[in-house]
Amino acid sequence: MQAVAHPATILVVEDSPELVALLRRVLREQGFKVRSARDGESGLTSALDNQPDLLILDVGLPRRDGFEVIQELRRKGMSAPTLMLTARAQVSDRVTGLESGADDYLVKPFDADELVARVRALLRRSGTKGRVALLRVGDLVLDPVTRDVHRGDRPIILTHREFALLDYLMRRARTTLTRAEIASQVWRQASADVEGTNIVDVYIAYLRKKLDTEHDEPMLHTVRGIGYVLRPPEDDM
Repeated sequence: MQAVAHPATILVVEDSPELVALLRRVLREQGFKVRSARDGESGLTSALDNQPDLLILDVGLPRRDGFEVIQELRRKGMSAPTLMLTARAQVSDRVTGLESGADDYLVKPFDADELVARVRALLRRSGTKGRVALLRVGDLVLDPVTRDVHRGDRPIILTHREFALLDYLMRRARTTLTRAEIASQVWRQASADVEGTNIVDVYIAYLRKKLDTEHDEPMLHTVRGIGYVLRPPEDDM
């Protein structure tokens, strides 16, 4: 797998260590570079010093709350898109956040897939698309932001789950992955949850049909007794 261009940098300003760890893992899996700060004052400083492509900003922060931080950043001319996180579900709080300069608002607890989708949408609207790393394996190219996939000149249309599966396989290209590893990363399920099911095999079959049917050289291979591997045809020559 080759990455093209530079990954977008996301600054997470959040005082919960557990949530910061979760966001780091989820966003890095999607190809983003992640910085973090634990309070409003250090978040403000980090944003101004490092100029991230996007901020994920908690409202209830120590030292300075998220509303103050985004207002100060906008006053200083920083235009990076900002997604605010909060446990406050009231409409008035959402309005305050948006009027303070935030671009989007997500109430805790939230689904990780929804957060990633909102991050991608904000980056698209801000024109940061070109700075997000493309994934390449042979003639297969995946754009994590636009979700466009091509093999050669042929566009490949994928469902949400097929895209997540291909994204994971491309990031681990040339590595044989067990069904349990795939289930854990793509479905976020423990191996015990998928034992006795063939959900991984079913989606591998869907993906293989879309990737390989119109090509003489397959990319998605079964490793008997272990799992699956994605590798470019030139590796087999």
